[in-house]
Amino acid sequence: MAETTGSGVSAGESAPQPRKASWKYIGPGIVVAATGVGAGDLVATLIAGSNFGYTLLWAAVIGCVVKISLAEAAGRWHLATGRTLFDGWASLGRWTTWFFVVYVVIWGYVYGAAAMSSSGLPLQALFPDVMELKWWGILTGLVGLVFVWFNKYAVFEKVMTVLVGIMFVVTVYLAVRVTPNLGDAFAGLLPVLPDEKDSILNTLGLIGGVGGTITLAAYGYWVNAKGWTNTGWMKVMRLDNRVAYITTGIFVVSMLFVGAELLHSSNVAIASGDKGLVQLSGILEKEYGNATAKLFLIGFFATSFTSLIGVWHGVSLMFADFVERYRKQRVGAGSQALTGEEVASGTHEKSVPFRAYLLWLTFPPMILLFQGQPFRLIILYGVLGAAFMPFLALTLVWLLNSSRTPREWRNGWLSNGMLTVAGLLFLVLCVKQITDQDWSSFF
Repeated sequence: MAETTGSGVSAGESAPQPRKASWKYIGPGIVVAATGVGAGDLVATLIAGSNFGYTLLWAAVIGCVVKISLAEAAGRWHLATGRTLFDGWASLGRWTTWFFVVYVVIWGYVYGAAAMSSSGLPLQALFPDVMELKWWGILTGLVGLVFVWFNKYAVFEKVMTVLVGIMFVVTVYLAVRVTPNLGDAFAGLLPVLPDEKDSILNTLGLIGGVGGTITLAAYGYWVNAKGWTNTGWMKVMRLDNRVAYITTGIFVVSMLFVGAELLHSSNVAIASGDKGLVQLSGILEKEYGNATAKLFLIGFFATSFTSLIGVWHGVSLMFADFVERYRKQRVGAGSQALTGEEVASGTHEKSVPFRAYLLWLTFPPMILLFQGQPFRLIILYGVLGAAFMPFLALTLVWLLNSSRTPREWRNGWLSNGMLTVAGLLFLVLCVKQITDQDWSSFF
């Protein structure tokens, strides 16, 4: 890699001209918000509203603030160094590569089935007599595969924006429809814990679950794919990131309102997981009519399908980065992985590794749709998923406080504080996830 100066540019080059933060540039933030908030996040918030009313509204808001700091750090690394996040991880030692490889293989296999099933559920509810859930799931997986395979980032972003618009209209409409108690809602911004068993862990889980997945790490890749490749785009990226998680906050708060008003006040319980949203559609039909229930199912599909195609695109791009670095090491062409400029060119969206991981996300997981999810694999999936977020937070602290990052763009006290809090939060949740597993049945 070229030698960098304290301004984050190659020696002998002038610093990039800063671009004015403008709404017309917004894009990658919409993508990361749509991908990160899946049906599971919405139903978890819905259940929090059902169980505790507005009491944990403050936790949902903090969850969005935590994710702003993580995504901003990932985007800042890409723009300040010109290197990809995987290249940064690899510089910390070989252990990061091993973790990433095991994670994307196991996580991708199980997530593929979960994403297809989640996207198929609302379609089966909308068209109950057409075909079984597994066939709807397979159809959504194939549509996602074809869409990502034949389109580059620009088209992908436009489609995601349309789907986010649908999500936004539906969730806000529902929040208004249930007529929230604004006095109780404002009171819910005070940091109070419910007076129930495991309330602390439930609260931490809500904070950690608001749109937090590997897609936070993919944000920097989408920033580059948009064409933002140097520090001149830093202000734009920060505005884009804030818009992303304000949007996320609106989604989550809206669903908490629905849970608090529609379920908590009526003592109605719904199942955890995506099927809880199908149950909610039935409740909405009884309370507000068939049109509202159908509109909700359309929003449910938009939420699930944006997560599917977002992972299909973003994580495949990260996998292509990993393979490119490994290939260069094998042929002795140096150890540098994809640069921001290479990601921006779009060539790796058509590469063999990108498409190979797309196929891995789509076809092998279809086996799980027919056979059910194997117990041991689900335990490993849960542990790896829980371990990724502390891995992301703590490696970003490491990278952005070291000489790997130009001095001007290293962490300040606020970034360090937020990333450290995020890392510790996710570490607690990771330990909880590990201890909750039925390890006696695993061996």
